[in-house]
Amino acid sequence: MKAIRVHETGGPEVLQYEEVPTPEPGEGEVRVRLEAAGLNYIDVYHRMGLYPLQPPFIPGQEGAGVVDAIGPGVTGFQVGDRVAYTLQSQSYAEYVVVPAWKLVHVPEGVSTQEAAAVMLQGLTAHYLVRSTYPLKEGERALIHAAAGGVGQLLVQMAKLCGAWVVGTVSTEEKAQLAREAGADEVIRYTEQDFEAEVKRLTDGAGVHVVYDSVGKTTFDKGLNCLRPRGYMVLFGQASGPVPPFDPQILNQKGSLFLTRPSLGAYVQNREELLARCDEMFGWMAEGRLRVRIDRTFPLAQAADAHRYIEARQTKGKVLLIP
Repeated sequence: MKAIRVHETGGPEVLQYEEVPTPEPGEGEVRVRLEAAGLNYIDVYHRMGLYPLQPPFIPGQEGAGVVDAIGPGVTGFQVGDRVAYTLQSQSYAEYVVVPAWKLVHVPEGVSTQEAAAVMLQGLTAHYLVRSTYPLKEGERALIHAAAGGVGQLLVQMAKLCGAWVVGTVSTEEKAQLAREAGADEVIRYTEQDFEAEVKRLTDGAGVHVVYDSVGKTTFDKGLNCLRPRGYMVLFGQASGPVPPFDPQILNQKGSLFLTRPSLGAYVQNREELLARCDEMFGWMAEGRLRVRIDRTFPLAQAADAHRYIEARQTKGKVLLIP
């Protein structure tokens, strides 16, 4: 089969399109013929060696396609089933072997490309609004990077929970995307102080929760946007890691909560994974949750796809098509 392999870490040019052996499913595993693989920024970190993997490796953490072969001991799947998965490596390929417990069926009303686009980012948005801080009707949320891949899904899901949402973005074009996703207010942080704007928009009351994937440049001011006993949910660090931090500050700013979640802890077993996917795919099939696919690239052009997402100009999901 054809796959992208990394023999040494570095720039996009290290993504090599090669012929490799087609993997065989073992006990409890399923082989999927991939129709789309999702790009995520963690793929760039793996390629660069910031999150080291043992070379040579095939990057990619999510995908969707059709069941092609089934290993011993697998029930619930048949050859030809449309399936999707995330948190399983080696997705930049024509075929991938996945533990059956990580696979979910893609329902009618959701395309295979949409499923590939939504697994990692959509499940992230889902656990943030349903579990990390379960948003309730009428509560107020501040969402940074509201026009990004996770951001657009997070805004939509927060609105489905009945929240009032203010999003931050960098440009007017991205502000439009955040509004289309349902944000009640949008702050262009390049032109306005988001802390002052949030305080103005909430009449000084602050928000119940801040969902922050940006990190270093937004963290301190974000704490000041919270109401007493509010939640700072720090789930990324696009601008760099938050420096060492004195927990006493949480006391001083109103007995705040701080958590640093990631998806793995919120899909610890099959039951949890299926419950999240069922609700997410249900929203999609009903037309209540829209996943925006920005661009697709042929698998052989994975290096160009990495250059595109590293330029930070994406307006939705980027997919590789084998």
